[in-house]
Amino acid sequence: MEKKIGCYICTGCGLGEALDLKALKAIATKEQKIPVVKDHALLCGAEGVGLIQKDLTDGVVNSVIIAACSHREKSAEFRFDIDLLERVDLRDKCLWLLDVKEGDETAEEDRQMMAEDYLRLGCVKMKKMNVPDPFLHSDGSKDVLVVGGGLAGLTAARDVAKAGYNAVLVEKSALLGGKLNDMLKVTPDNKPPYRDVAENFIGALVSEVEGDNRIKIFKNSVVTKTVGQPGQFDITIKNDTVSKELRVGSIVVTTGFTLYDPTKLPGSLGYGSSPDVVTSAEFERMAKAGQIVRKSDGQPAKRVAFALCAGQRDPAHLDYCSGACCIYSMKQAMYVIDQYGQDASTYLIYQEIRTPGQMEDFYRAAQDKGAVFIKGDVTQVGSNNKGGVAVKVNDHLIRNQETLDVDLLVLATGMISTVDTQDPNVPSPVGSARDELPGSVLNLQYRQGPSLPQLGTSAFPDSHFICFPYETRRTGIYVAGPARRPMGIAATMTDASGAALKAIQAVEAVARGVAVHPRSGDLSFPSYRPEGCTQCKRCTEECPFGAINEDDKGNPLFNPARCRRCSTCMGACPQKIISFANYSVDMISAMLKEVEIPEEDEEKPRILVFACTNDAVPALDMMGRLRSPISPYIRIIPLRCMGSLSLVWIADAMSKGFDGVLLMGCRHGDDYQCHNVRGSALAEIRLSKVSETLQRLKLESNRVKMVEVNIMDADTLPGVISDFVEQIGNLNPNPYKGF
Repeated sequence: MEKKIGCYICTGCGLGEALDLKALKAIATKEQKIPVVKDHALLCGAEGVGLIQKDLTDGVVNSVIIAACSHREKSAEFRFDIDLLERVDLRDKCLWLLDVKEGDETAEEDRQMMAEDYLRLGCVKMKKMNVPDPFLHSDGSKDVLVVGGGLAGLTAARDVAKAGYNAVLVEKSALLGGKLNDMLKVTPDNKPPYRDVAENFIGALVSEVEGDNRIKIFKNSVVTKTVGQPGQFDITIKNDTVSKELRVGSIVVTTGFTLYDPTKLPGSLGYGSSPDVVTSAEFERMAKAGQIVRKSDGQPAKRVAFALCAGQRDPAHLDYCSGACCIYSMKQAMYVIDQYGQDASTYLIYQEIRTPGQMEDFYRAAQDKGAVFIKGDVTQVGSNNKGGVAVKVNDHLIRNQETLDVDLLVLATGMISTVDTQDPNVPSPVGSARDELPGSVLNLQYRQGPSLPQLGTSAFPDSHFICFPYETRRTGIYVAGPARRPMGIAATMTDASGAALKAIQAVEAVARGVAVHPRSGDLSFPSYRPEGCTQCKRCTEECPFGAINEDDKGNPLFNPARCRRCSTCMGACPQKIISFANYSVDMISAMLKEVEIPEEDEEKPRILVFACTNDAVPALDMMGRLRSPISPYIRIIPLRCMGSLSLVWIADAMSKGFDGVLLMGCRHGDDYQCHNVRGSALAEIRLSKVSETLQRLKLESNRVKMVEVNIMDADTLPGVISDFVEQIGNLNPNPYKGF
């Protein structure tokens, strides 16, 4: 398509009074050769939007540059049906960030220079953009695979079907329902009142799912192979000795949880030393069988103690809270009270009670029924002369040791995800197909391995827990319920519904050839020049989402529907042969080279800021709203992700005459915040090689610095920028100015 570019400059929000509009228009028309340049007093208003739309309708322009406010503002107003739209931020990152007193000609000049540079950047970026051709499947599927037939899986499959899509439900056992099949009653779900235990509804849910003709169910089955990408996942399901292949568009993993092995618990908790020390799961089965009795002699268990956090929040066992233990222990205490009435005595020994949301009402109900809560630790378990167990407790509130003589001690052991782990306590389906699995529920045929990456050391599947619940590092594959993180019944149902909707969003996005989170709607995907590839494999190794496989010779094989358009592969490639239609190494290089660099004697340094568009850019926008003044010498270029950073840009910036380069990436680590998982960390690794480049140019290594920025750092970020500007000011000017 032949680009017909139009540049539209807003003079509202004080821009017209603060900036020299005539000079800005001259930059666009004479310097940048933009054929159509117009201004309007309120570009986001009906008249301003109509001005742009008329030019688009009349065919005057087909590519639009809007010079006004941040791209994070007025997105609905400026949502035109075009592929090429660029926003130039003159307000939030220029006008609002510079403290210019009226009559201060030097400051006014600096502000005008900043605005002109940003307009240059936008014009060059538009000229370097190409219209992306969406990647479209010719034989894609919109069916959703749900792996696991417990509460989460049944809920997800039901909601997929209710939304009008087909679901394929795979369950490894002969029965649907999972662990709820073993429960007498359940904690309150999503319906009030929240004070009473509820009837177990799993049978009704199973019947509903089995009766839905949009849901195809495979029992006694496992997934032995997953090939392809969203929209084209080819799945092999093995039942007994028979394998069946089918195609689905997205996947929801709901394999649930297993409980921590009680034999690994500290000896002070007494498991194994007495038959009257049981786990919560064992107690639940006793209650369902109507036998809340001492296992040692079958006598009624009227006095029961519950040890919460048995092995949890303990680095030696599970270093996290399982979230639902407090609630289901209260439920089980109510069983005892309901069965034995005034003869019952129940004690819940806890570290902290955690009853989020409406479950606080359930907590009060347990207290009202007579359950006794003791904040403390179980320090020793032994036998007593009454046929039960003696439980020594260190009471933290009264700072005293006490002994409880009870019939049973129930240990609330923690939840462990069953995603990509084999639970040895669960029998294999007929034919032992499960024994053939290498510890993976999906057996992905990805270059990066068959499993879903885990978050830290928790063994729960990896996700950006702040912004993207349900997500994994494998595009189109979502995890819900206790398989994703520990949670109770109500949260599991909500979680499963959310994952089902995400899975539907994924198949619809793929059908349109657009990206999912975090660059939702992006039409581009990576392309490369195979003749320039050296088979270094850096793109395949560094892709955080497993979007790239390799052929037999080590050449990359891109799976466009897996790609989330973070461009980490582009930054990783030392040959610069990977690019996107609307984002490339050449584009950013051309942009930074367009910035006007004052001569050395003008004493106006230039500092380039590469800012991650996911966290740093919003933080900068909030700085603008706070009117936090910063140096007029910085120039900001947003990057899709810091993982897309090419070291070529650092060399080009130094050669151009920039005095310093500041990189603003997301925070990273075990509790990473980076939307693209590893982008910021990878950029930091690449920067370790920058000193070599700077030494070659005879420049100081501290001219380049990387900082981690949280989206909420608007109050501290001005100081970070000021410190770097001061640091650069203490150095001699870049000797490459003017060359």
